[in-house]
Amino acid sequence: MEGNNISVVIVGAGLAGLTSAILLAKQGYTVSVIEKNKFPFHRVCGEYVSNEVLPFLTSIGINIRHLNPSAISRLTVSSVSGKTIELPLQMGGFGISRYVLDQYIYQVALSSGVKFYFDKATNVVFNDEQFSVELASGDLLTSALVIGAYGKRSNLDQKLKRDFFYRRSPYIGIKYHIKTDLPADLIRLDNFQGGYCGTCKIEEDLYNLCYLSETKNLKAHGSIPEMERQLLFKNPHLNRIFGNSDFLFKQPEVINEISFIRKDLVKDHIIYCGDAAGMITPLCGNGMAMAIHSGKILAESIIKIGRAVSPEKRLLMEKDYERNWNRQFAFRLRAGRYIQSIFLDHQLSNIAVRAFQKSAFLTSMLVKSTHGKPF
Repeated sequence: MEGNNISVVIVGAGLAGLTSAILLAKQGYTVSVIEKNKFPFHRVCGEYVSNEVLPFLTSIGINIRHLNPSAISRLTVSSVSGKTIELPLQMGGFGISRYVLDQYIYQVALSSGVKFYFDKATNVVFNDEQFSVELASGDLLTSALVIGAYGKRSNLDQKLKRDFFYRRSPYIGIKYHIKTDLPADLIRLDNFQGGYCGTCKIEEDLYNLCYLSETKNLKAHGSIPEMERQLLFKNPHLNRIFGNSDFLFKQPEVINEISFIRKDLVKDHIIYCGDAAGMITPLCGNGMAMAIHSGKILAESIIKIGRAVSPEKRLLMEKDYERNWNRQFAFRLRAGRYIQSIFLDHQLSNIAVRAFQKSAFLTSMLVKSTHGKPF
């Protein structure tokens, strides 16, 4: 395909960044991706994906079945005290580790002509309608467009003076891979005081166990194992899972300073997607699908500007992306924050579970408010 004469640098090779990279490269853009880690590697993630992504992934040559994912059709939620509700997932989903999925999509990106720099971006400067991206190695990349797809939080956010970076981020995320005897078609969301834990089957005979906790819980108990004993084990379902599973990591994967507040979609003409643009609470379990969808939306907005970038086209592209992103995700993120606030409270979580047990309408709305439609 004839090139578009537009160069794009994408900082971060998560699901959103890889998706944008593949779509743009297939349209003839010159795409460079900066990623500080070499594939494959683990990420803190719930590793559940709604089936809403399948039509799109198939359209760009990604066949998830090749990875032997689990097929998930049920959701069980427990309150802090262990009261439970079970909800059908009408659309269903699948479980797959980021270690396997990201490696696969990375290979698709390579075959699409995307160039990768395994390095760390230390600064991005926009001047005279061109970006300069500084790398830790000392290299300097120039491009017409820069996409920020580097995840939940980065030192680059501080360098770029993004507002959310300077506000309190009171959560920590912790992930294990385990072997256990839970049903293969079920995703569990088990609440504990100040947090909640998701467990689901991924590929082969592996399960993902990933939980979010208020950072003050770790400070109060001094270590991750002690926090788990004192808080997570109070939920009888979590107590049983921890006590009857083989934990495969020597140490868990951990990420600090997780924030769910609103973020800029565009700042100083850097365009953000995936968790860098806004993160749904893990209790809602659909962040991976949203990342893929946001990468698609962004690539489509860029492709609309044609073969050259001008100040007028850049502004139109940014507004188009912001409008489409908000149409798809703004309500879902607000709903996720509201649902999280209920289930993190001991008394409210028990009340909510009882209410959902009595109302099929409420349970259906809980799922629909956090999931999208096939795209």
